[in-house]
Amino acid sequence: MSTTQVAPRAVGTALDRLDGPDKVRGAAIYAFEWRVHRPAYLYPLQATIAAGCVTGVDTAAATAEPGVLAVLTHHNAPRLAATGDSELAVLQSDEVAFRGQFVGGVVAETAEIARHAASLVRLEYAERAHDIELRPDRDDLYAPAQLSTGDPADTALGDVDAALASAAVSLDATYTTPMYHHNPMEPHATIAIWTDDGLTLYLSTQGAHWIRATVAELFGLDPPRVRVISPHVGGGFGSKIFANPDVVLAAMAAQRVAGRPVKLALTRQQMFSQVRYRTPTVQRIRLGADDGGRLTAIAHDVVAQTAKIKEFGEHAAVCSRNMYAAPHRRTTHRLAALDVPVPTWMRAPGEAPGMFALESAMDEMAIACGLDPIEFRIRNEPSVNPETGAPFSSRNLVACLREGARRFGWERRDPTPLARRDRGWLVGTGVAASTYPVFRLPGNAATIRVGRDGRYAVLIGAADLGTGTWTALTQIAADALEVTVDDVDLHIGDTALPMACTAGGSSGINSWGSTIVEAARTLRARLRSEHGGTAPAEGFEVTAEMPDNPDSERFSMHSFGAQFAEVRVHEDSGEVRVPRLLGVFAAGRIINPKTARSQLLGGMTMGLSMALHEHSVVDPRFGHVVNHDLAEYHIATNADVGSIEAYWVDEDDPYVNPMGAKGLGEVGIVGTAAAIANAAHHATGIRVRDLPITLDKLLR
Repeated sequence: MSTTQVAPRAVGTALDRLDGPDKVRGAAIYAFEWRVHRPAYLYPLQATIAAGCVTGVDTAAATAEPGVLAVLTHHNAPRLAATGDSELAVLQSDEVAFRGQFVGGVVAETAEIARHAASLVRLEYAERAHDIELRPDRDDLYAPAQLSTGDPADTALGDVDAALASAAVSLDATYTTPMYHHNPMEPHATIAIWTDDGLTLYLSTQGAHWIRATVAELFGLDPPRVRVISPHVGGGFGSKIFANPDVVLAAMAAQRVAGRPVKLALTRQQMFSQVRYRTPTVQRIRLGADDGGRLTAIAHDVVAQTAKIKEFGEHAAVCSRNMYAAPHRRTTHRLAALDVPVPTWMRAPGEAPGMFALESAMDEMAIACGLDPIEFRIRNEPSVNPETGAPFSSRNLVACLREGARRFGWERRDPTPLARRDRGWLVGTGVAASTYPVFRLPGNAATIRVGRDGRYAVLIGAADLGTGTWTALTQIAADALEVTVDDVDLHIGDTALPMACTAGGSSGINSWGSTIVEAARTLRARLRSEHGGTAPAEGFEVTAEMPDNPDSERFSMHSFGAQFAEVRVHEDSGEVRVPRLLGVFAAGRIINPKTARSQLLGGMTMGLSMALHEHSVVDPRFGHVVNHDLAEYHIATNADVGSIEAYWVDEDDPYVNPMGAKGLGEVGIVGTAAAIANAAHHATGIRVRDLPITLDKLLR
């Protein structure tokens, strides 16, 4: 097929999901569903203390149970080649760092036998006093060397204290967010198989190659001897970025029963101790403004928790470094190391909790300045990144605010709290801004093969978490090759394919798409120069790596948005309802409007869930989450969601990547909780600064 043929553009088309039919008819295979020969089943043993060590193990009854193949404890587990990561050093010592930590596992012929036999294992402990309480007045808080993003923990410009002291209007308020747990539809699941060739993992993961690198190091294998297969993933939200202890335990169990595949799927309750979570935060925000409503000072101080076993620094104040103009500014992050599981990234890490605090404070400050909340934000819009001085590659927050206000009917709003009642319900509306940085993660390569029949195979080890990767990458490849979508066969989700970064930080399409465009350009150029533009009879292929983007050093790159919420609070009961959410976003070029809208609606729904429902409750006596299932850890469902509308403004940004896309998997959750909290204040006159917004906080 001649490369000079031009097909209709695929990018920008609301194409149905290419993987949709397989999912509807059950043909899309998820991790636990792969057919393997004579699988064995693993059930973990978990510590029932929050800190201490295992002093005694009695496995006799479990081992004697018919159908049991092996019982693993720290006494007989395979030794790992690398134990520098204490969280992943599974069964390498008798130490217990948090309640629920894996202290063993039973492998059996069926899942039922494994679970029953696990209940027969007797463990004795030497318990030590545990510490799980996050408080901002602790005397052992510390600043991490860097945050999870690599950003510095603290930044400062100007004299914040003096500016706050002299401000015509000032605010000093503290906001808190609780612990949130990942609950993707597909739980974490692994099938591990050892052969003479090495280790194969059928896995639910956001990044097959990242997992391979970690597992290879742990087990002392060359990376090519570990294969990770993961073409379909039923959600992740950040919990499946890294190798978790369940992957290590499954691989160990498969070593013990060599030749037998071992299957492990975590129960929903086990998810609450094994797959990490979003750390709770305590955030103090101080704002100062002049008598014209222009900010003179911003201070954002965050206290969060990490685990004693391994550090993770949530970057909740980083959003305040680039959102609004102010000559004097300071951000700090302090951590408390506790006897808890390790926190991790969760959809819009940093920005989701940080923007709840900042955008709630901006609403309070607008009221104090006597300004409309939208006008107050526009008045403090920066012309460049206020902290670095770099220009924005594009910044259409004002356009989002104005378009959102038009669509929402903001001009009809009476700014007075308690001004609107409807048959026993107090009705209010609120607004908040959204932001999320543009990331491109390194370590990407793509291979494109073309045959004389004109079909193209595009190979890259990317991941689809249900976000639409299968479809969007096919569209990008089709346009880059100047062919139709039907001419492209995409292959993803396997370490046998070229290297790809993980799906995280809304970076997947930016990173993988840039790599595919580069491979397509290389293929077409070489076909022209070497074969006159036509594929030879034997076919032709090229492999290319993701090129550097010099513009990333010149510009500050972010997605933005504006979230609007209507909230109803019952006057007598305090019951909260959100009948309407509306968001308008600026996220570069939209690859597929259908899947993009789906992502934004999902993010906004998750933000609603964050605002009203989600809260992992830790029992301080025992150190574990007590509402550790979906019966008590409430996630927003259809009954909780009213009207949700998602729109975007056209945005041309040639600097971010060849597609002009910014990524929008996470910006949709950012700001939703603040918009709802601000609307609840408008409805009731009560300011809720501690999530979730429950009825007890709204009853006078």
